[in-house]
Order: sequence, then C-alpha cells, then structure tokens
Amino acid sequence: MAATVETPGTDSFGPNVARLDAALDRRLEPWRDSELASRVFTAASHLGDWSLIWHLVGAARGITSEKRAAQALALSALLGAESLIVNQGVKRLFKRERPTESGDDRFDVRTPSTSSFPSGHASAAAFAATVLTTLDGKKSAPLWFGLATVVGTSRAFVRIHHASDVIGGAAVGVGLGLLARPLVKKLR
Repeated sequence: MAATVETPGTDSFGPNVARLDAALDRRLEPWRDSELASRVFTAASHLGDWSLIWHLVGAARGITSEKRAAQALALSALLGAESLIVNQGVKRLFKRERPTESGDDRFDVRTPSTSSFPSGHASAAAFAATVLTTLDGKKSAPLWFGLATVVGTSRAFVRIHHASDVIGGAAVGVGLGLLARPLVKKLR
C-alpha cells in the first residue's frame, strides 16, 4: 500500500513547492511497482546511508596507487565534514516534515531522525561526485553524477524525502564540493 503524501498547499515550503513535489511523486509512482526499479533504488538508498557508497568508491580507487589511497582518505574526511555541515548545520535551519513518517511501506529503509530538508543522501552524493570529478577529470563526470543522481532519486522513490529535498540537497552538495575544490586540486 502506498504511503500518503502531503496535498498541495500543506507543505511548509509553500503551495508551489508542494505542487512540484506532488507532481514528481506522481511521476515516480509507476516505477515503484517495478521490481527492478524497487531493488535498484532501495539498494541505492541503503548504500547512501552514512555515505557508504562513496567510502567504498574511495577505497576501491585507493587500492590502485598510493596517490589514490591518499585521495580516498581525503574523500572520507571531506565527506565527514560535509555530513557535519549538512546534518548538524543546514538541516537545523529547517524543520521540514518528511513526506511519510518512515518511508513507503513497500520499501524497507532506515528512518532518519533529522529534518527532511535538504536530503543528506543527495547532498553527500553531489558533493562526492564533484570531488571525484575534480580528481578524475571532466570525462568522469557522467559516471559520478549519474551515480549521484541514482542515490539522490532513491530518497524520493522510497518516500523518505520530498523531491525538492533531493534537489536542494544536490545543490548544497555541489556548492560544498566547489568550495572544497581548491583543496581537492592539491590532491591530484
């Protein structure tokens, strides 16, 4: 059974954002009945917990050379800083309720304890994609940002976040990634 989503006009971000969220949620709904999509997005949501997927990517890159091992450590440290800024800083500025209390009943995902806005998964994903693209060059951007898009979208798919939380999180993540870019460039 599908979980209920706020009706347009009842969201603390206003009626226009509520309408956008409702429209994007309706677009995702047919995909929620797909077994493949459900498995992919549920797995992506789990892998996004605590930025696990990005730490694994860093570790996998790190076994290839000493330079990349140093980059992996830096990526993990930067992800820790990003998480602190987003989860203990930005999220505290907003008291936005999640679209559902514990996600859509069709998907077994962890229930976060912080504000819905912005999505920490989407922020970490966009941040990691920005850092990894800085390290690997522009040709790697489709890989890293494609993976980040799947992780971010997974949060709206399982109804732990509104679509606008994901969009906001991605914007925050890219912004923080760009701020970290001068430091990251020294690691190349």
